Amino acid sequence: MNDLIPPLLSDGQILAEVNGCLGLITLNRPQALNALSLAMVRDLTTLLRHWQAHEQVKAVVVLGAGRPGKAPAFCAGGDIRFFHQAAHAGDAALEDFFTEEYRLNHLIHAYPKPYIALMDGIVMGGGMGISQGAKLRVLTEQSRLAMPETAIGLFPDVGGGWFLAQCPGHVGEWLALTGETIGAGDAIEWGLGDVYVRSEQMPGLIAALRSEPQPSAEHVVATVMERVDLAPASAPKTATDRIHQHFGQPTLGAILASLAASDDDWARHTHATLLKRSPTMMAVTLELVRRGRTLSLADDLRLERDLVHHCFHLRGAARSETVEGIRALAVDKDHAPRWQPPSVDAIDAAEVQAFFASPWAAQDHPLKDLA
Repeated sequence: MNDLIPPLLSDGQILAEVNGCLGLITLNRPQALNALSLAMVRDLTTLLRHWQAHEQVKAVVVLGAGRPGKAPAFCAGGDIRFFHQAAHAGDAALEDFFTEEYRLNHLIHAYPKPYIALMDGIVMGGGMGISQGAKLRVLTEQSRLAMPETAIGLFPDVGGGWFLAQCPGHVGEWLALTGETIGAGDAIEWGLGDVYVRSEQMPGLIAALRSEPQPSAEHVVATVMERVDLAPASAPKTATDRIHQHFGQPTLGAILASLAASDDDWARHTHATLLKRSPTMMAVTLELVRRGRTLSLADDLRLERDLVHHCFHLRGAARSETVEGIRALAVDKDHAPRWQPPSVDAIDAAEVQAFFASPWAAQDHPLKDLA
């Protein structure tokens, strides 16, 4: 076997090829919008570590396989049906998934060679985790970015507590609590993307990366940059002013009250969205993003690993907000999650704080060695 491509485990869900100095990774689970399985996380980690140590590979590009005739997807997140099944079965692979996914996120942020993410189409949850650490984040007019975890009783993980906290003003709180989807212009304006390439240019760009000579990392980057165009307009200042006004409030209850008191369509829509989310996990999410402003990425990932353990274990699978949220969205599909408690004013502040208490001593933490 070519020593540039190590053995992979995901049965074709990750494809790898090398062209000159470029290692090219394709997420190849298009029927699931390239959502990440544990095997895919392991293959991505194997490839990146192997290429990090291999002198010939100077740069890495990652992209999502498309579905003919359908909108593109870079990566729609993690495999939430697996989370639901594993939680009910007490499967240890659930713990492995989050430990290894967060290690992968850290590896990408710290990667010593240019890592370029072609973020065409849907980029949500785990897809943000494998793209936000890229040295070059490439967006198109079809890019749809979101951290929608509060809709399933989770929180914005994969480093979201850190990278959303880096957004200007209180945009991070708004994105984290609502799970709203944004396009290329807003993503670039708010620091979640770097450059814009029109989607009609993407097939030619990918073909060039695959088949044209790629003798250096600089040439790989130039292959992308020669196709860069002006991004679509970002949200008007009035929209960002509204975000800062409401989501800068000191508490979750105050955010809701501020929205309820505003007589405009945006505030009404946003208020209605928040009323559909898990109150407890919104409270956890708000504290995570605000703590994230003073944390390193490694410390944020360690904290997120604590939080996600508690999401499945603090109450047990039968009463987990996350298990219930996934049930309502992806298993029974009734879109009627039964949150406990059902309203923000009934949140147990002590329980929220319990999420932030690590279940591990520092020397035993599964991510203790992240630098």
